[in-house]
Amino acid sequence: MKRRQFLKTSLGTAGLLGFPTIIPATALGKGGKSAPSERVRIGMIACGNRGRVAYEYAQMPDVEVVALADANLAKISQLKKHRTLSGKTFQETDDFRTMLQDDIDAVHISTADHWHVPSMLLAARAGKHVYVEKPLGVSIEQCLACNEVVKEHPELQVQYGTQNRSTAYVRPIMELVLNGHIGEVKQVYVWAPRGKAGGVHVPKPVPAGFNLDMWYGPAPVKPFSDDRCLKKTGIYYIYDYAIGFIAGWGAHPMDQLQWWLDETGMDIPEKVKASGVIPTTGLHDTVTEWDAELSYSNGMQIRFSDDKAIQKYLPKLDGFRPQSHGTLFVGSEGWVCCSRNRFQASSRELLDKRKDPGEKCLVHSKGGHARNFIDAIQGRNQTVTNLSSAIRSDIACHLVDLAIRNGGQVEWDGKKQTVVGNETAIAGMHRSMRKPWNVLDPKYAPGK
Repeated sequence: MKRRQFLKTSLGTAGLLGFPTIIPATALGKGGKSAPSERVRIGMIACGNRGRVAYEYAQMPDVEVVALADANLAKISQLKKHRTLSGKTFQETDDFRTMLQDDIDAVHISTADHWHVPSMLLAARAGKHVYVEKPLGVSIEQCLACNEVVKEHPELQVQYGTQNRSTAYVRPIMELVLNGHIGEVKQVYVWAPRGKAGGVHVPKPVPAGFNLDMWYGPAPVKPFSDDRCLKKTGIYYIYDYAIGFIAGWGAHPMDQLQWWLDETGMDIPEKVKASGVIPTTGLHDTVTEWDAELSYSNGMQIRFSDDKAIQKYLPKLDGFRPQSHGTLFVGSEGWVCCSRNRFQASSRELLDKRKDPGEKCLVHSKGGHARNFIDAIQGRNQTVTNLSSAIRSDIACHLVDLAIRNGGQVEWDGKKQTVVGNETAIAGMHRSMRKPWNVLDPKYAPGK
């Protein structure tokens, strides 16, 4: 039996029996490291900013980073200089498809946004567990396509890259709300930093070691320039590759909201009213400023805005100091707010209850988001941010973008899983994908 087949069979059996799989001491190598045959073998798809999570994997005794892929080979070289990877040998490639072979168990996807869903679908179809950075897709159609992984590959673990769920500042606050410590939730406010206008297109030769065709992938091909292809602002703020900070940063506080919504039975908002600003000069053409009202099936209306626009809505609360991002819950008996590195509450006594909040407990990620992903693969835990939740929160962000671009309002039919009543917004649910990368096409064949 092959090593990979052994892992899948063992973990699958453990799941059926209802208990976690723990690697026995006899399988451990020297110094507490797992024997090579039992380590989770992971490949990094893109090696830029978030590709640095490889440093975390490299320090885990039961994980082995075996492959590095990036359309820009210079990023692979830079990543390998870190002390945790220096001197080690990896499969290195500018085409991640070559790493989807049998002896890799999982991939970590940290590409530009337009590659997130295509690379995830290809990895899942190859039987790989997937950690995919946020946001999810560059269209609602792509987000919905992720249901393929949920339905057709239930044996695979998928971790969505909203790592705030794995901090000490988010889960305890969510549990306070779910256990009724602020009473009935009356208002919720969500905000994230604004995007940026700018970007200058100065065409220049493609650098050596830069696979431009692979970098564009499913996106339209445009002339190479630093601001488009090398700077982070390009992949964040150019509509060919993203929808801007509505999802690029908004994914974090919106995911915190979604964690609560998932537990209270609410789904995707039924109606979104929104206004915003889209730059008309420069390369950047995603929404930079936004102000949205999200209406849910139970009648609750939630405000989701950029960090400047939200100021006119946030209530005056004693001791509340808003940061550049956050999720604020105001209840009949108190309030709480969480962000990446801070939580706040209406009283010290309320915060103290987070140590023993009550019966309703959320998935506890021990050791960080990447560690939680590995624990889920090994059957020790669930992923703290599952794909179904990610699909819902990402679609909510897209509805805000579509409302801004299509008359200020859109409606969502949850049963039909589509925008209704606005033909241009319905068309906006779809993004053309360049051949041969339209992995959503039922006739798609790799490399064709």
